[in-house]
Amino acid sequence: MLTTSPPVPLAVNGEGERRALLPVYAPMPLRAASGHGSWLVDENGDEWLDAYGGHAVSSTGHSHPRVVKAIADQAATLLFYSTAVPHAAREILAERLAELCPDPLARVFLCNSGAEANENALHIARRYTGRQTVVTLTGGWHGRTAATLACCDGARYEEGARRAGMPLSRRAGFNDLPSLSSALDEKVAALLLEPVQGMSGARDCSPEFLAGARQMCDERGIVLIYDEIQCGVGRSGSFTAAQAFGVTPDIITMAKGLASGLPIGAVVATARLTDGLRVGDLGSTFGGGPVPCAAALATLDVILEESLLENVKEVEQQIRQGATRLGIGVQGKGLLLGLRLDRPAAEVQQAMFARRILTGTSSDPNVLRLLPPLGFSSSEAVLLLDGLAQSLEKR
Repeated sequence: MLTTSPPVPLAVNGEGERRALLPVYAPMPLRAASGHGSWLVDENGDEWLDAYGGHAVSSTGHSHPRVVKAIADQAATLLFYSTAVPHAAREILAERLAELCPDPLARVFLCNSGAEANENALHIARRYTGRQTVVTLTGGWHGRTAATLACCDGARYEEGARRAGMPLSRRAGFNDLPSLSSALDEKVAALLLEPVQGMSGARDCSPEFLAGARQMCDERGIVLIYDEIQCGVGRSGSFTAAQAFGVTPDIITMAKGLASGLPIGAVVATARLTDGLRVGDLGSTFGGGPVPCAAALATLDVILEESLLENVKEVEQQIRQGATRLGIGVQGKGLLLGLRLDRPAAEVQQAMFARRILTGTSSDPNVLRLLPPLGFSSSEAVLLLDGLAQSLEKR
């Protein structure tokens, strides 16, 4: 008979983190015990207004009852089987995503994360074109796997890609059509870009730039890929950022907010690019598992049936107007916003923490980043703006 010993308490370091965990994250100043809507509750029972949404993942808020029920019901019925066995939730989710994305995006591959979605999108583009080079934009961020690190802008990420032996992507200037035209030559398989750059502080591409990129890719036989890991799934005020900007790519990748917190990623591509794929060309053991698919289907229902797309647009305007009254410039789209400050954003973030309000920073030291749940209410926006005003007064 197997026996088990009582669990041994793990040592805790000075920051309250277990020593067994690698110290690779800069934690926010709370230990979360529970959450509801746009609020986290710490181990002391104090509530924190969450305007960061766990890196834009908590699209429907924390522990939305419909999502929780869908997860529990599916887990009680079938927790998991690999992609070797079909199941209805995977097929229904693919159909729903195809319906929600703009034509001609109609073919779906499910995986586990944003980086994995971008990896597979690049694989499809390279296979289709027979070319290898990828062009990305300055300030772009696309993941931490070897190939996606090679597409990120920044010395620390490029060094990681070099150590992995990956050729770096070719950079074009952000919102710079002449620079893009110079970069897109006959060796390029794909242009990979974020319509709203998350890590760079919610910098939004102009519709004119995206339209120009679309035209160049069409003329030169290059696959246009939108990385909508942060800015998609309703965060831009339309289901996809492509719809919000009015320019459709050949492939959209999505992840973060798609299942309200469960790991899932998706590649949505045109039939033109994917009709040549055969069994074994793509694969993911956990991709499209029953429970994440159930969570994603419930998430889509909540976004559409609770009018969260309309809410995103309304609250965006409220935050923009309130920030403008405070003398703050605002960039981004929907509820992926960057507040351009006259001082280091980290100082303001710390002052917001003192008021139990969570916000993010970015690679731009003067930009405070907001990625709250899509149901962030008008009254919660007032609390956020009041906290911001008080934080700016304290220096």
